[in-house]
Amino acid sequence: MHMKTQMKKALFALLLLPTFSLANTAVHLDKAPIDASNHASLQRGARTFINNCLNCHSANYMRYNRLQDIGLTEKQIKENLLFTADKIGDPMKSAMNKKDAKKWFGVAPPDLSVEVRARGADWVYSYMRAFYRDETSPTGWKNCVFDPNSCSVGMPHVLYELQGEQRMNHETHKLELVKTGKMSVDEYDAMIGDLTNYMAFMADPTKLQYSRAGIFVLLFLGVLLVLAYKLKKAYWKDIH
Repeated sequence: MHMKTQMKKALFALLLLPTFSLANTAVHLDKAPIDASNHASLQRGARTFINNCLNCHSANYMRYNRLQDIGLTEKQIKENLLFTADKIGDPMKSAMNKKDAKKWFGVAPPDLSVEVRARGADWVYSYMRAFYRDETSPTGWKNCVFDPNSCSVGMPHVLYELQGEQRMNHETHKLELVKTGKMSVDEYDAMIGDLTNYMAFMADPTKLQYSRAGIFVLLFLGVLLVLAYKLKKAYWKDIH
């Protein structure tokens, strides 16, 4: 009898799983403009990441010298981007120590090295554009992309001066810009697009090399196909 009761509970829990899953994925995600071949976009995104995100977050699986893969020289990296490290081969560490971060935010901000791989580029792109002002939140901000159910989020909107302030229209359930920032909507979206593009590169910096290698492999196979076709014609010319 006890075993039957446990089985009924387990079955009931399994039936509820799809409901919870659908509730957590109900939020709309916008398509991120990812282009690993766009070095200008990746360089702008790297600048935004280092100037803003590294204040609190780290990217310990990413080293500064990998920025050479997106067209930056060692001199450019040292003079313009090497703020939280001494050597170009050092990983991207946060400017904030973990004790202070935990004291201010309740928990140390996560490492962002593979954030795009973990959550997806569309999620990051949508998340960074979905903060809205809400005085009931401890940080003064909410974000429904982070938590579609409560819209609570521990991270404050660090780029609000650029984006401006949004409010949630509870009748339409849409965000409305109520206070303009230093950037227009299109300019801010473009900046976040570049940032997401860079974070996608950072999550898999070897992907660009694989793409280049793939092109050479296809060219080689194309040449090999032509040679094989000519060789076939040479072998069979006396038979036909």
